[in-house]
Amino acid sequence: MRVSLQWLRELVACALPVEELAERLSVAGFEVEEIENLEARAAGVVVGFVESREPHPNADKLSVCRVAIGAAEPLQIVCGAANVRSGIHVAVATVGSHLPAVDLTIKPAELRGVASSGMICSLSELGLTDSSDGIVVLEEALEQVPSLGSPVGPLFGLDDQILELAITANRPDGLSMQGIAREVSALSGAALTLPAAAPSVAAEPLPVGADVAARIEQGGLFSVTALSGVSVQPSPAWLQRRLQRAGLRPINAVVDITNLVMLELGQPLHAFDADRLAALSGGQPEPALLDVRPGLSDERFKALDGTELQLSEDAWVVGYGLHAVALAGVIGGDNSCVQDGTQRIWLEAALFAPQTVRRSARSVGLRTDASSRFEKGLPIEVTLLAADRAVQLLQEICGATVEGRWLHQRPAQPQAPIALRRDALHNLLGPVLDAEGHEGDLDDSEIEQILRALGCQLQADEDGWGVLVPPSRAMDLQREVDLIEEVARLVGYDRFASHLPDPLCPGGLTPLQQAERRLRRALVAAGLQETCALSLGPASTDRPGADPNRRLPLANPLLADYSHLRDSLLDELLIAAQRNLQAGREGFWAFEIGHVFDAAAKGDRQTAQLAGVICGARQAELWSSGGKATPLDYFQARGLLQRVLEAMQVPVEDRRLADEPLLHPGRAAQVVVEGRPGGWFGQLHPELCERLDLPAASYGFQLALAPLLAAATRANRWQPAFSPFATVPASERDLAVVVPNNTPSAQVLQAIRKAGKPLLEQAVVVDRYQGEQVAAGRCSQAFRLRYRDPKRTLTDAEVDAAHQTIRAALERQFGAELRA
Repeated sequence: MRVSLQWLRELVACALPVEELAERLSVAGFEVEEIENLEARAAGVVVGFVESREPHPNADKLSVCRVAIGAAEPLQIVCGAANVRSGIHVAVATVGSHLPAVDLTIKPAELRGVASSGMICSLSELGLTDSSDGIVVLEEALEQVPSLGSPVGPLFGLDDQILELAITANRPDGLSMQGIAREVSALSGAALTLPAAAPSVAAEPLPVGADVAARIEQGGLFSVTALSGVSVQPSPAWLQRRLQRAGLRPINAVVDITNLVMLELGQPLHAFDADRLAALSGGQPEPALLDVRPGLSDERFKALDGTELQLSEDAWVVGYGLHAVALAGVIGGDNSCVQDGTQRIWLEAALFAPQTVRRSARSVGLRTDASSRFEKGLPIEVTLLAADRAVQLLQEICGATVEGRWLHQRPAQPQAPIALRRDALHNLLGPVLDAEGHEGDLDDSEIEQILRALGCQLQADEDGWGVLVPPSRAMDLQREVDLIEEVARLVGYDRFASHLPDPLCPGGLTPLQQAERRLRRALVAAGLQETCALSLGPASTDRPGADPNRRLPLANPLLADYSHLRDSLLDELLIAAQRNLQAGREGFWAFEIGHVFDAAAKGDRQTAQLAGVICGARQAELWSSGGKATPLDYFQARGLLQRVLEAMQVPVEDRRLADEPLLHPGRAAQVVVEGRPGGWFGQLHPELCERLDLPAASYGFQLALAPLLAAATRANRWQPAFSPFATVPASERDLAVVVPNNTPSAQVLQAIRKAGKPLLEQAVVVDRYQGEQVAAGRCSQAFRLRYRDPKRTLTDAEVDAAHQTIRAALERQFGAELRA
């Protein structure tokens, strides 16, 4: 947003130097990117009078001019312009002046043997136009020529300074001069002098059908004001200068007025040629033919700038009959725009939904000053005020006569005041420093002054205030904390005291944070690298077993490939594995800890997970295998994860798993943490490995993070336990039992450890056999048991008794038989 300092000071009586004003605006959230001083374009350029003009003796296209500038002696200037002649007033750049528009410093020179002291300027050399046919003749460019030697800059509006502001998406009011003026008034305390509202034009209902009315109400409002007797002519000089300083090109009075009102109030307007609309339907202009609708597939539309556009259903158009006459909120159409000879116009003032305008502009690859304002959201209360202001200017400048107005808008909703509690404000902001440097809470009077300067209406109560925000800030100020932020912003963050908590408490990591860091270190120590992937992805994935209904969609995605929140960490890990192996790596061992999202979850839709992929061989271990990559088998890969869980002191066991689509049906296990399912580990399904071109011996795991960390942070879980070395011998016995072949070894081990207390010191699986020597449907499981009493040597009778107790327990629980 380009802000003219002269125009701004007409609206708010702020006498701050421009540098200080820019600093205050930047601190308050309106970053000033640049200050452009227009005076520099014409510094040292004065009014001169060409007393005589003679041909150059040595050049056909040059002239030697004698130019008076009010000094004791006239200047001799060599000029190459074809329109230079005696008896005219011109703009003369004196020796020593610099012209930034052409990056030229004027010095005494000699051109083809003739001395020249100065330069007669064109408008392009003053930075007023892109090109010029010759020098500027002041009698032709100005209504009245001032005295010789007067500065030329003020004559052409080059006596202003322009602030280039960066407007954030939450401040659409910053795209209007009145919005910036209100902000400056609140920052500086200067009086605000906004122009009085224009007389309102009476409106009658827009005669459209229910379907069109419903589409209009999506945005909020659509109005058309009919005016006749319009004289399309160049705009007055003051209007053109305001547009030029804002970076807009003057076109004609009608279009310039709509642009001026957009700059003044922030509301874009558009003028249709009523007679050209009538020609589209072959009759008189009828408001009933107006429509607001989606574009048709492959519909052609020619914009008023001559651009040929191909519309789609994402584009939202203003239609007249069967014809699209404007891309709603973006740009008007060439078939109905105002041109020379236009006498009747329809002035459109509408409010379109921000998301609709954004999709329209994106669908055709076009962004305009109007669309940038609609996209940020505009208050409905300003729309008709802007139309009335434009009508007033059209009457004054173009001699227009109002014929009528048609209007349809969404039913108004009463605005409830926002409760601003005094205690909430003080607790959040803390003490501030007064002029003497003393700390204290903000006074109620200062809070009220700030809010009223923003245009808010206050209703005091016991706890604070009920605040009615102005329409121009309704998009931004919707909660109590928004109002508190405004108070802090306008008070100035530099006034807040450094207030430390009392009493001071030492910081540090929570047990859960420590456990997560320990888990990461253990995974890295086991040889896995940590990855971090984007939590956004497409609407669906080809991962086996994936359910697209579980992916949470974003309300306003930037790209289709990143339109949903992920429901698994493995998607990106598998893609990374494929990419690494295709790049010539021998293996890919990696993990990620992150959040996943489930749209179908009944409780919390966001959970934390640990996932990893192990495929191929570690590059650093090739020395141990003679340079040949040796893939891990299932138990080696499972041992890596087990090493990590043992480092965390987390008790786990494996159970059979056969219903996970990602995994090999016979080489998968459910990981049970403290007796509850916590995730899974297994070899990736052969079809998945083949599709991704991964080694057959590729493994994956996925564990819920919360149960892991909860188990790792139990009381005394990480407390080191010291015990003396045994000084008495142990007794080892082997036990081989025949059990049903679906009996997990982990359950048998658990029963052995429980029955063998207190003498059983260790129990491990030695062998599992299933074949001809064992009955069908049964298997043999062999265990090695170690017995010891720490205080004395056990007798054979004591060991036999403990051994028999274990055998009896297994027979009772599993129907186990001692294998011969």
